[in-house]
Amino acid sequence: MPTCLPLVLRRCHACASERFRANGKFRVNAHHKLIDAWLLVLCTVCGDTAKLTVLERTNVRSVRPELLDRLHDNDPGLAAELLRDPVVRRRNRIALDWDGAWRLDTGGPDHPDREAIEVSVRFAARIPVRPVRLIAEGCALSRAEVERLVAEGRLVSAVRLSGRLSDDFTFTLKR
Repeated sequence: MPTCLPLVLRRCHACASERFRANGKFRVNAHHKLIDAWLLVLCTVCGDTAKLTVLERTNVRSVRPELLDRLHDNDPGLAAELLRDPVVRRRNRIALDWDGAWRLDTGGPDHPDREAIEVSVRFAARIPVRPVRLIAEGCALSRAEVERLVAEGRLVSAVRLSGRLSDDFTFTLKR
């Protein structure tokens, strides 16, 4: 589950840094019947502000009133939704860095010493994470040990465990 907003990967025009921090603040600007809205992000090095376009020259009547209220209230939940939206990311040419922005909730140390355990992984938000890292952290193993278990066939899943996943999956660990 997410613990905070991810860092935005984009080049800073002031200091050439590549990381911005979103704090959930928006800027809304109206031009008669047209409206623009941006999510404000701050450079992690120099603190310069950059704007990520949310709405651009959109007719005010076509914007849902709830969305407008959330923009005016600087809703951090809306900022999280917009950062996960692929259309917003593509429009602004940004990527996200989720390192340190999520945590694993295992429900406690409820791993009985059985021959095999089947685990279902559910994502509270679509956070791309390496399954090997997630399994290592959740089962208190090293990543090298998890990769060895995969190679030996003692850790199996219907999905490919190499690379990154953001969808729910299950795996079986044979001890």
